[in-house]
Amino acid sequence: MSVYLRYYVPGGTYFFTIVTAGRTPLFASPVARATLGRIMRTCFERYPVQVIAIVLLPDHLHTLWALPAGDAAYSRRWQWIKREFTRAWLAGSGCEHAVSESARAERRRGVWQRRFWEHTIRDEADLESHSDYIHYNPVKHGLVAKPGDWPWSSFHRWVRAGCYRPDWACCTRPIPLPRNAGE
Repeated sequence: MSVYLRYYVPGGTYFFTIVTAGRTPLFASPVARATLGRIMRTCFERYPVQVIAIVLLPDHLHTLWALPAGDAAYSRRWQWIKREFTRAWLAGSGCEHAVSESARAERRRGVWQRRFWEHTIRDEADLESHSDYIHYNPVKHGLVAKPGDWPWSSFHRWVRAGCYRPDWACCTRPIPLPRNAGE
């Protein structure tokens, strides 16, 4: 049996990878994207975070969160988001991936992978490399030719803020990516 240990730093900044069950491309659906957005906004009203960066791909998402001072409860947030999305998605006749009898006995559904991957951001360079990883991810997966072509990304917000040029990572060699970014 595996033992999973999470590193909790109150007020910390974290990188996350969350994957759908069986890598089902749920988020190719506009309904799924809208539902997830609504659920995440509701969660952040209850349990505030600063979303530094995010990208939503058909079968997974990556995000960087900064938690409030004294708060390290990112697992609570992900549990809430995954549970509420699953309820809303299945209530709206959304599909789910088949799960084993043992998973059914544990009341798990076939919408999300059981766990998520997290990384505690160590410093400014680590934050920058994970932000670049997030924004380059649609290119890495062959979904677009340049980050600015992917609509479900905080890249556009970062361009408006002057942090990235609109043509960042367009026609050059691939950017260096952080090791072990969760996929």
